[in-house]
Amino acid sequence: MTRQIHRRNAAVQVWTAYLDNRTKRNRDGRFLVHGVRPITQALAHEWPMETLLYRLGDPGLSAWAREILETSTVPAVGLAPELMAGLGEKTGGPPELVAVAECSGGELAGYELGEPGEAPVVVVFDRPNSPGNLGTLIRSADAFGASAVIVSGHGADQYDPRCVRASTGSLFSVPVFRAPGTGEVLEFRDRQIERGVPTRIVGTDENGECAIFDDDLIDATILVIGNETSGMSAAWLAACDRTVTIPMGGSASSLGAPSAAAVALYEISRQRRTFAR
Repeated sequence: MTRQIHRRNAAVQVWTAYLDNRTKRNRDGRFLVHGVRPITQALAHEWPMETLLYRLGDPGLSAWAREILETSTVPAVGLAPELMAGLGEKTGGPPELVAVAECSGGELAGYELGEPGEAPVVVVFDRPNSPGNLGTLIRSADAFGASAVIVSGHGADQYDPRCVRASTGSLFSVPVFRAPGTGEVLEFRDRQIERGVPTRIVGTDENGECAIFDDDLIDATILVIGNETSGMSAAWLAACDRTVTIPMGGSASSLGAPSAAAVALYEISRQRRTFAR
């Protein structure tokens, strides 16, 4: 029989803090996962989990939630509906299942990617403001075959529930690293070159040197996406081997950061498919 909690206690207070307290998440190395696909993907990728929290009482759990609880080896705890409501997102009723996951990420220092002859793609997001935008970018990176995402500078937390939800589970399949600035990324680039994986840093900028489809993106690439408001920092502009622009029509002055990342990643993927034929 699983443990059940019917009144708010210290454990519930800790889990609730993970919703919006980044310091608490970082200190405990724990975060919350909401939603069918994110939880399913986390389990499928064998992401380390501490607890599965499920809703007690009526209405009963869905077939999906029951199967997760019956087949997973992760300890389960049943919570009264009003307690589950406090752990859920702002809209909708009490969630039927919330996972308490462990923060699990390696260090960029010493990270190596690919072998000679391969051309991996890594995406850098410079100081993202929005957890939702970061999650959407991680989703695009996964969709277009990027090997990793690096969050540069003090930006949104990849373990914020809004980021986890927006990634639709891609957070659990694409490594996400943190780097204080350009230094660690340049060291990673240099390690890649020394290993025989020639790697360029390409930044997206409205004043880029050429249109993205006129640049050769076949080789290993570190793609830099700027901050949603101010674009790439001066340090990142200086670090880029080349900057490219995404031609636009209409009255829009710019694309949002996740959209720019998706367009750029699609162009990289398109070029590689084209030249592979």
